[in-house]
Amino acid sequence: MCEISFIKLILISFTFFICGINFLLNDYTIFIEWEVVSINSMSIVMTFLFDWMSLMFMSFVLLISSLVIFYSKEYMSGDMNINRFIMLVLMFVLSMMLLIISPNLISILLGWDGLGLVSYCLVIYFQNVKSYNAGMLTALSNRIGDVALLLAIAWMLNYGSWNYIFYLELMKTDFEMLIIGGLVMLAAMTKSAQIPFSSWLPAAMAAPTPVSALVHSSTLVTAGIYLLIRFNMLIANSVMGQLLLLLSGLTMFMAGIGANFEFDLKKIIALSTLSQLGLMMSILSMGYYKLAFFHLLTHALFKALLFMCAGAIIHNMMNSQDIRLMGGLTLHMPLTSSCLNVANLALCGMPFLAGFYSKDLILEIVSLSYLNFFSFFLYFFSTGLTVCYSLRLVFYSMTGDLNCSSLNMLNDEGWVMLKGMMGLLVMSIIGGSMLNWLIFPTPYMICLPMYLKWLTIFVCVSGGLLGYLISNVSLYFINKSFKNYFISFFLGSMWFMPYISTYGLIFSPLVYGNLVVKSFDQGWSEFFGGQNLYHTLMKNSQLNQMIQNNNLKLYLLIFILWIVILLLMMLLVKI
Repeated sequence: MCEISFIKLILISFTFFICGINFLLNDYTIFIEWEVVSINSMSIVMTFLFDWMSLMFMSFVLLISSLVIFYSKEYMSGDMNINRFIMLVLMFVLSMMLLIISPNLISILLGWDGLGLVSYCLVIYFQNVKSYNAGMLTALSNRIGDVALLLAIAWMLNYGSWNYIFYLELMKTDFEMLIIGGLVMLAAMTKSAQIPFSSWLPAAMAAPTPVSALVHSSTLVTAGIYLLIRFNMLIANSVMGQLLLLLSGLTMFMAGIGANFEFDLKKIIALSTLSQLGLMMSILSMGYYKLAFFHLLTHALFKALLFMCAGAIIHNMMNSQDIRLMGGLTLHMPLTSSCLNVANLALCGMPFLAGFYSKDLILEIVSLSYLNFFSFFLYFFSTGLTVCYSLRLVFYSMTGDLNCSSLNMLNDEGWVMLKGMMGLLVMSIIGGSMLNWLIFPTPYMICLPMYLKWLTIFVCVSGGLLGYLISNVSLYFINKSFKNYFISFFLGSMWFMPYISTYGLIFSPLVYGNLVVKSFDQGWSEFFGGQNLYHTLMKNSQLNQMIQNNNLKLYLLIFILWIVILLLMMLLVKI
């Protein structure tokens, strides 16, 4: 099943890519209306929008999902239900496709909820307590966004149909449309895990690694970005845009710092995804939706590759994800290490790799824009932190000696996994320049002072140096004093967000629930209610049973009582 799905998906991916280039060069859009059912005067119509953006995004989603499915053939080979896993992944991709081509809020909700439901099934795939907790956190966080989207659908009743694409430009100053924009922004923030909904993203690492590669590159977390790209007219130059710029900048900063305190390989890569999502959101909130889309595509390539390499390493390390137990992997797994290093360098913005073209362009546009100092600081400092945690990851996993058990047989012989990784390796090297030539046929000419031109390089080099020092000299300020431990714990735990989202929300209801159980279900309410009623009925039924036991003495006694009562009644009547 893996091979069939792989071949079909890769062929459809190339077809969509060619169509996307054609639509882009000719500025061509197809809007399809399909009448599903028509009863009297009522008709149910499905609408699809095919433009260069949707076709190109679909081609990337299909390319990555095809390579992930091919990779899963070996990665999930020990699983008895691998076909079920592949079906879940295909349902996941199908939901994303429906979301991409929908210009209608109702059909977007179908894809949106499909992503939420299938992601829950995939996160709890390994069926243990940690997975169940992570799945519930993921599902409930995303439900907030689903409710916001339902409310936006309700507000769209003010217009003629749910095809928002007809009304965005014409009605963008309308009060109802501003409310719809706010609700869509809330939905996008939950799906793309912006502050304060960030805690579910690292928790979703409980899913199998191929799923993580798909989720963190081109599907679930990018759905919110894509939706906001479609609604970009409502966000640019508005209060919503300013709020989104602040929250996404803080998300980028928080994820960058958190990754520097983390020792779980998959969690570091997850937090780097969160950082890049913050970067996309922030540039989108400034009105540069094409740049956000460009970074979305380039990021998808190297992030999927990063997760695939992480999966191969975890497999060889006997399912250990702690980077402190790794080391010297370049000697034992040279091909996987090369792929990981290329993906890491692309993430850092190494010149002429995929990430450089989008990231450098974003930072130069930021330098050129009319922006306050705080947002400017968040952009550049977070870029430095990206290089910092990437170099720290490489230092711990690639250099030195192996810190794990000497019985571990590390090798690069997973050829199916390696072939899947090689496809993305090529795209991580050439994808950025190819997309840059296609999406921006006229190159951006950004004229900046020398110190601003060099600022990006300077920040990256400084971040890399800091990452090396942190790893090598152990500059962590975790001392025995409470203050320093508290600060490091605060920075390393995503600003306490996972605890606020879980224990913080559930603590009070559980305490009050316990009081209710003690006071009502096991207290006075029970004593005077159910239990008392039960005892009363029992006594009366025992009395009744005794009376109806066919005892002659009782019958004679009741007969005499009746005679006495009749005589008393007769006396009372005479009186």
